[in-house]
Amino acid sequence: MKIYGDSQSGNCYKLKLVASFLKIPYEWIELDIKNGDTKTESFLKLNPNGKIPILLFDDGRVLSESNAILNFLAEGSELLPKDPFEKAKVLQWQFFEQYSHEPYIAVARFIQHYLGIPEDRRVEYESKQVGGHKALKVMEIQLEKTPYLVGDSMTLADISLFAYTHVSHEGGFDLSQYPKIKEWIQRIQNQKLFLPMNSI
Repeated sequence: MKIYGDSQSGNCYKLKLVASFLKIPYEWIELDIKNGDTKTESFLKLNPNGKIPILLFDDGRVLSESNAILNFLAEGSELLPKDPFEKAKVLQWQFFEQYSHEPYIAVARFIQHYLGIPEDRRVEYESKQVGGHKALKVMEIQLEKTPYLVGDSMTLADISLFAYTHVSHEGGFDLSQYPKIKEWIQRIQNQKLFLPMNSI
C-alpha cells in the first residue's frame, strides 16, 4: 500500500500513527499542499477531490478521507471496539473531529503557524478560537470521566482527535486550562510504537 500525504497535516499524521501502532507496512509518498502537489493531473486522477491523504492499493483501488482510511486499517484490531455501541461512539467522536474540531483548530493552526496571521485573516482567526475552545471543552469533560475518549483504552477516536489537538498551541490554543487533555496527550505519547508527527 502507498499513502499519499503531507507530513505537516494532522489528517495525514493520523494514518502514520495508526499504521505504527498496528505495525502495518506501507510506502509514504510525500506531497506538498502549498506547492500545488494535490492539483496535478496525475493526482487528480487518483482523487478528483484534490485532497490528501489517500490510500493507494497495489491493485489500483483508492480510498480517501482520513477517518475512512483509519477505519479500514484498524478493522479487526483493538483500536476499533467490537461492541456496536462502543464502535458507534468511536464514529461519533470522528464525526465530531471533522465537523466541530478540525475546522477550527486546524484552520487556526494554518493561519497562525503557516501564514503568520495576516491582517486580512485576523477576524477569521479570532472566530476560529471560539469554536476551537468549545471543542476542547467537550473533550475535557469526557476526559474527566474516562482516560480515553471511549472508555479505558485507546481507540481510533483518540488517534483522530490527537492529531490536531497535540499541536493546537500552534494555532494559539493554550492547553494549560485543559489539564485532562494534557494528561491524555501524554498518555498517547507514552504508548509503545508512538510515532511523532514529522516522522516519515
